[in-house]
Amino acid sequence: MGHALITYNASAKLLSVSWFFEGTSSGFTPNTSLSHQIDLAETLPEWVAVGFSGSTGSYKEKNVIHSWEFSSSLELNSTHPEVNIESDITKCKFQVKVVVVAVTCSIISVALVLSVSWFIIKKRRTKDGFGNLDHMPRRFAYKELVAATNGFADDRRLGEGGYGRVYRGFLSDSVRVVAVKRIFSDVEDSEKIFSNEVKIISRLMHRNLVQFMGWCHEQGELLLVFEYMVNGSLDTHLFGSRRTLTWGVRYKIALGVVRALQYLHEDAVQCVLHRDIKSGNVLLDTDFNTKVSDFGMAKLVDPRLRTQKTKLVGTYGYLAPEYVKEGRASKESDMYGFGVLALEIACGMRTYQDRENNHVPLTNWVWKQYEVGNVLNAADKGLNDDYDVNEMTCLLTVGLWCTLHDHKKRPKAEQVINVLKQGAPLPNLFTDMRA
Repeated sequence: MGHALITYNASAKLLSVSWFFEGTSSGFTPNTSLSHQIDLAETLPEWVAVGFSGSTGSYKEKNVIHSWEFSSSLELNSTHPEVNIESDITKCKFQVKVVVVAVTCSIISVALVLSVSWFIIKKRRTKDGFGNLDHMPRRFAYKELVAATNGFADDRRLGEGGYGRVYRGFLSDSVRVVAVKRIFSDVEDSEKIFSNEVKIISRLMHRNLVQFMGWCHEQGELLLVFEYMVNGSLDTHLFGSRRTLTWGVRYKIALGVVRALQYLHEDAVQCVLHRDIKSGNVLLDTDFNTKVSDFGMAKLVDPRLRTQKTKLVGTYGYLAPEYVKEGRASKESDMYGFGVLALEIACGMRTYQDRENNHVPLTNWVWKQYEVGNVLNAADKGLNDDYDVNEMTCLLTVGLWCTLHDHKKRPKAEQVINVLKQGAPLPNLFTDMRA
């Protein structure tokens, strides 16, 4: 807590401010003071209005005035005991002026002292460049996460991406298991990626988004803490050595992803473009519920405005053609990524996997099956025909619908949900193919 004393000597025309802080071990010297020579009677008008202002622009108020008091003394140099009315009126006016001047000066000085103090404290807090994240979820200590991951041991590693590695961790203050994402510090714009993910994921809450628990930026390390997903990422089930996912689980996962996109695009406080929808960014909990993750490439946008050209980000095979060409991400480019993912879920093949020794994109291959009226031929052979025919047809058709070359003809997330829940008819894509 800070204490300030403002005094003004009208005879010496000297304004002084002194202050000290309670509860600080260093950084502030008790009884620090400033003085300034000024004639307030000449500086201020005869009549002034005074008051307090808590305005701090677009930021939350950073200071609180717990109490304040005002006192004034005025010595009258009169040697005559008798008092005439005219003299009293003049003296009264002068006293009022002194009081107004002193109060105004006090308020201005207090505001100045508090502002300077707040700036100094803020500077100390933000010396690592991330003080503006203090209002975000829990800030972990680096040593706590080192202990949780056993020093980021290899046997705790869950996976690795282009921007960092993920480790399983055990928090000492609870029995909860977490996933700790350690961003590579030598990656270009690593701090920007880190800050962007923290700021965006902190404001989001949906059952199909991975839960963000906290962050850490110490000793040059950039760390993010999330809930731990027991069943890992979707790609390890579709293309890895794990047992084949049943059709019912796959369909539920696809619905979960598009519900997450519906929330990001339409229901969140501000529209969020994920910009990297892919099987590796879809996590699965104990019951194989969908949890979309990795918001390092995400972008907040105003859907009423055309998005600006940006650096191309994302993963090969999931990028919409207009995004690659123009560099403008959109809801439609996110839906394109979902379309590719939907086809991977239905076909059990990677989007860039060789088919019969030919490097044919998965979308092109499924289109050929659709054109000859045999789209079910694209269904994952590993399922051994153990799937709902209507649902398989829906998911394959939706995948093609979302990957139409003309982005204006792609569906919104809500339309896809209705079709997958069989609450709306399937679109006839023959009129839209490759348009």
